Amino acid sequence: MKRMKVMTSIVAAGLASGALLTGCGAKAEGGDTECKDYLSANDQDKQAAVSKMLKDEKGTDASQLEITGTKLSVQTFCQTAGTENSTIKEAPHL
Repeated sequence: MKRMKVMTSIVAAGLASGALLTGCGAKAEGGDTECKDYLSANDQDKQAAVSKMLKDEKGTDASQLEITGTKLSVQTFCQTAGTENSTIKEAPHL
């Protein structure tokens, strides 16, 4: 029984660290974030990735409305036409 608890703790710690690494990747890469990382990221990291992508493209901060619309477009693209290795900048957006 003790062995099972230890194994469960190890697996949980591994999943938690993987989620943290994935979230950081989505946040730091902007438009180069791959769909597999974007889809597994939390909402805050998705927001940061899209915001960075739009700022890199336009040179200025995007409005919240533009970020929200682009997040929806990226989510739809990654779940349908995109592959896990597609980047979010490939998604249709303004």
